[in-house]
Amino acid sequence: MDLQKQYIVQSITVASNNLRLTTQQIEVVSQIRDLIVKSTNIEDDIKLMKKITELSKFAIKLGEILNFLCQTQVDMLKLSEKFKEHSSVLINEINTLLSNVTPVTFKDMCVRMKNGFNNSEVVVSNSISVDLSKRVVDDHVFEKNETEALKANIFLNEEKPDDDFLIQNYESTILDKIKSLDQLLKRLSQDEFDYEQIGIFAELMNTNGELSAKIGSEIISAMHFIISNALTQIKDRKLMPGKEVIESIRACLIVIVAIVRGKDVDITGYLNRAEKFGNTIK
Repeated sequence: MDLQKQYIVQSITVASNNLRLTTQQIEVVSQIRDLIVKSTNIEDDIKLMKKITELSKFAIKLGEILNFLCQTQVDMLKLSEKFKEHSSVLINEINTLLSNVTPVTFKDMCVRMKNGFNNSEVVVSNSISVDLSKRVVDDHVFEKNETEALKANIFLNEEKPDDDFLIQNYESTILDKIKSLDQLLKRLSQDEFDYEQIGIFAELMNTNGELSAKIGSEIISAMHFIISNALTQIKDRKLMPGKEVIESIRACLIVIVAIVRGKDVDITGYLNRAEKFGNTIK
């Protein structure tokens, strides 16, 4: 990541950390950072953001920051001071933006930007979006009695449902195996290894990560991929499932459950731990 992108992304991160965000708002911030990181022309993308009412004021501030970074000469001695100033300015703009944008609407805005607003009134996102904010499911996902230890052939032999079915039943698809995975983590913490089962869960988490990406939930998708990667490395004996590793995987699970259930809780600490863990095991 070049210096300009890194500076802007970190400014957004610092600013958002000064706000008490819901799980939905945390996902929007993640989408904004991802948009900037993947941008091939940050200046043009900021200009496109200015054309969208909900993003315009925020984009104007980003433009001012970019202009500062593009100066012929930047006083490095004052860079830290300017960073604090820029981050502080972004707080109010991010707060306003998050009051008017959801993960679903922001993703649609990104599609419009990608298409350069050609036929913007009729552009429809190719991705399938599901608003989980008002869904209600069992509050005790981790407390249900396990009926039976998960067997390998349950996954290997059952007929896989198609994507349409999984998307329509997204909530249960994602949450159904959380309890069983948590039980597996408990057994790992007690040095009870079932490498075949670990491999099955690694594949399952990867599949659910891909499904989450299809409906536009980038955070849930990322959490699944982190878990899948960790389990694969444990299966291949490249990663030891010590206390830190197991608790980091659980942090990923907590983020998944909180977002899928649409709970208005602060999961910033768990999300930061999960992302740090994901970067560590790459």
